[in-house]
Amino acid sequence: MEHGVSPDAALIGRRRLLKAAVAVGAAGLVGVGCGTAVGGAPAGVRSTGTTTAGRTSGVELTGSAATAPSTPPTTTATTTAAGTTTTGPTGLVHPGLLHTQADLDRMAAKVAAGAQPWAAGWDRLTANPHSRNTWQPSAQATVYRGTGSPENYAKLYNDIHAAYQNALRWRITGDTRHGDTARDILNAWSGTLRAVEGTADRYIAAGVYGYQFANAAELMRDYPGFELARFQNMMLSVFYPLNNRFLLEHNGAYITNYWASWDQLTYASVLAIGVLCDDRGKVGQAIDYFQSGAGMGSIRNAVPVLHPGGLGQWVESGRDQGHATLGIGLTAAFCEMAHNQGYDMYGYDDNRFLAGAEYAAKYNLGQDVPYTAFTWKKGNPNSWSGSETFTAASPAGRGNVRPIWEMIHNHYVVRKELSAPNISAMAAQHRAEGGGGDYGPNSGGFDQLGFGTLTCTR
Repeated sequence: MEHGVSPDAALIGRRRLLKAAVAVGAAGLVGVGCGTAVGGAPAGVRSTGTTTAGRTSGVELTGSAATAPSTPPTTTATTTAAGTTTTGPTGLVHPGLLHTQADLDRMAAKVAAGAQPWAAGWDRLTANPHSRNTWQPSAQATVYRGTGSPENYAKLYNDIHAAYQNALRWRITGDTRHGDTARDILNAWSGTLRAVEGTADRYIAAGVYGYQFANAAELMRDYPGFELARFQNMMLSVFYPLNNRFLLEHNGAYITNYWASWDQLTYASVLAIGVLCDDRGKVGQAIDYFQSGAGMGSIRNAVPVLHPGGLGQWVESGRDQGHATLGIGLTAAFCEMAHNQGYDMYGYDDNRFLAGAEYAAKYNLGQDVPYTAFTWKKGNPNSWSGSETFTAASPAGRGNVRPIWEMIHNHYVVRKELSAPNISAMAAQHRAEGGGGDYGPNSGGFDQLGFGTLTCTR
């Protein structure tokens, strides 16, 4: 929860300031909460680092000049054995968030053959209670996170993961009992949910659950009886406005007040909603923010210092490792979704995300990492402010376990044939990955959709 920041103070003033920097419209585990009166380095504070691959690592954390997103390749509709790849009216690919039709075909073939490690990943999925076709939804008209009566957001994240897991089981086996269950969960929520409210944590809910909900719906978009248009309307009227407001205003606080993971979960939601709703403007908004947004979550601010040996200091590493690995997982999900629409954000800025993920993986494997002192500023310009300097990676939560490493390993090492020894070691250590419900009952155990061994192994 927040400490000392008035949730709605000075929003008008912040609108004027931040609209100049952000394009308009275009925990078991430690959860994403506790964003609080904390953030990244204040404007004017520079980290001093080394030069790697021709770039100076001392980066002022105020965002870089805007770079237009690369144009994705032209796509055409093709039919495969297990389904159809289509393009929407704006040329966006479906299914095209975390999983493409080719991915789903691969999963189905490998599971049917009993091949490893896909079979082990499949066993993790089918053992999860959320994947049972008897799951009943608990749709709410208003979801509260941080405050409210009742604070009921657990009903939402449990149902999202049940919808996603049942959708996967249907896509892989064709068992319509699971398809019907996923459809019924999604329809129940789109026919009921009208608002997400609470403290600043409402932005967390809109972001994490927004991108996850969109992923479940993307898998079900052509399923008989699924109310796609109504679901899209819910995403556009309930989730996206909170996403957009946060990127524009950061809740009225200093731009550095909120940690990188708040931005990352938000632009992941904007991207996912854009694809689900065939809205290329929203896709562009998310890509632009990842590349050059003013907040802590844009990639050069998330990895402010490059060290020798292919390591990029992850901005939340000085805070604690639960939130550091959270941000790694969110960024990986964003990059994978972007990749499936033809945008190479994994490779953006000379594979800067790879350097950040290698850094976090190495430290959480128990090895030492270099660290450049980092100062962040917190607070509200009309209320109070403060700052703090970190001088080392935090041991808090070191060795944190999240189902995030298979996706990163399979992109950089398998797809791109690059070296990522620490990422690969983390993926091997936690194989086979589970999903929501396998990592504790609290919200942090549901921050990732998971099952990367099944879904991402190539």
